[in-house]
Amino acid sequence: MNFVAQPKTNNIQSATYQPFMNKKKIFNDPVYGFISIPHGIIFDLIEHPYYQRLRRISQLGLSHYVYPGALHTRFHHALGAMHLMTQAIETLRSKDVEISRKEARGVLIAILLHDIGHAPFSHALEHTLVNVHHEELSELFMQKLNKVFKGKLEIAIQIFQNKYPKKFLHQLVSSQLDMDRMDYLNRDSFFTGVSEGVIGYDRIIKMLTVKNNELVVEEKGIYSIEKFLISRRLMYWQVYLHKTVLSAEQMLIRTLERAKDLAQEGVHLEGSDALRYFLYNNFSRKDFKKNRDELLEKYAALDDIDILAALKNWSSHDDYVLSFLSKSIIERKLFKIKLQNEPFDSDYIKQMRLKVQNNLPEDRSEKSNFLVFTGKESNSAYSTKKDEIKILYKNGKVLPMSDASDHGIQPKIITKHYLCYPDNIH
Repeated sequence: MNFVAQPKTNNIQSATYQPFMNKKKIFNDPVYGFISIPHGIIFDLIEHPYYQRLRRISQLGLSHYVYPGALHTRFHHALGAMHLMTQAIETLRSKDVEISRKEARGVLIAILLHDIGHAPFSHALEHTLVNVHHEELSELFMQKLNKVFKGKLEIAIQIFQNKYPKKFLHQLVSSQLDMDRMDYLNRDSFFTGVSEGVIGYDRIIKMLTVKNNELVVEEKGIYSIEKFLISRRLMYWQVYLHKTVLSAEQMLIRTLERAKDLAQEGVHLEGSDALRYFLYNNFSRKDFKKNRDELLEKYAALDDIDILAALKNWSSHDDYVLSFLSKSIIERKLFKIKLQNEPFDSDYIKQMRLKVQNNLPEDRSEKSNFLVFTGKESNSAYSTKKDEIKILYKNGKVLPMSDASDHGIQPKIITKHYLCYPDNIH
């Protein structure tokens, strides 16, 4: 593994935990109204540079190319999820579910930091610059912050890892009915203007309770859950996997892949110190665990701004593929995309690549994979394989959602294959 000189960035980690004195803060959220900070350490975490970075990580990648209002960030989403978690805690406590102050603080920290490891443009560039899942990076950030905050994140980490004895606390953070999903459906619907994503989050939360250490939904909330699942399915195909969004984000991925290839060949690329650090080096999960503090510090300096500035610079780069892709994204000259239920015929793909190659200004046939590419996206509204949503009936019986629903749900995985290519070459 080759290393370039370390970037001259300011060290943003806190050597010691210095708590803020005034923590009675509220945030005015466009979705829920006023959000209060329930614990002092929550405000300290929000003020930390690692969390402030989420202001510069878009929630929906390049979805604003289709839905102009979708410019909200992971910062907004994590605060919203934390707000819903406070409501869930209150509901469960009102039903005599024992949640101590430390446990409440722990589960709130877990949901607040659950996305802190996201790459620039959220899911779009995951596994592109760094081949590590964002949840693993989030856990590493939490472990580092636990050291900064003198062990006060211990319970939060156990809940996040699903190692805490009260399993329902982890389910509130990560499951098929968690506060993460409830916020992003509601929030993404609000900012995109896609009303199909609106869910009755307040009623769902009021219907939550615990049975045998598991999170369950009272029987009278079953129709709200069905609406929740339907909304999630519609939002995936109408927003998250909208074909134009898919085209834009796949172009962005190919742009970074091309840049990475050039960097590995020793070609000079303009970019921030943080971006160049990850372009010119290859880091694995093992590297992050071995050199956690150093690599997290570099990673924490990387956000959407680095990528956008690089695209503007690369638009005039000597490498045709890199400049063409970068300029196309910046100017929103997106590739055409075709979707179908079956894989595309290999001969058809070859014909399309040949057509593009013939229109290139010179022979660049070996680069056609960056300009004509295929792939697939899958989604299912609900999974019956693991961690099903449980319904609690008045007689005390508990049934999984797949058995409890009168109208049926869709556990089937829907897969769509895509083919992207430039409409014209200049």
